[in-house]
Amino acid sequence: MNTLHFTVKINAPREKVWKILWDDATYLKWTSAFSEGSHAKSDWKEGSKVYFLDGKGRGMYSTIAKMTPNEHMSFSHQGDIKDGKEEPANSEWAGSKENYTLTEMSGGGTELKVDVDALAEFEKYFLETFPKALANVKELSEK
Repeated sequence: MNTLHFTVKINAPREKVWKILWDDATYLKWTSAFSEGSHAKSDWKEGSKVYFLDGKGRGMYSTIAKMTPNEHMSFSHQGDIKDGKEEPANSEWAGSKENYTLTEMSGGGTELKVDVDALAEFEKYFLETFPKALANVKELSEK
């Protein structure tokens, strides 16, 4: 498993970028780069479960390992969802991380860094889709 790194500079304050990332209405918009109908179900509190779903009863579930509002969100992936039901992850990716870090830039704006643990078979997909998703975050945040 490799960790992939993505960065985007956004001309908006951290608080706005954070809201775009995790508010239900805007989460649907920026994650459409991964799959139409992508959405998440969570209370977005540290230690809580998150269901990342594709609109067809498939996806994965994770735990919010660490959350500092407007600064950092870390997910620990736990398993798959198939036909709307939780299934344990295969041992290759169970516990993999997905981290979002927002840093205030000197002169204003926010740098958003995303680090994603990815199995080799998903690297190409993430390398193609994450830049599109982060472009969506940037566009929504700068409105």
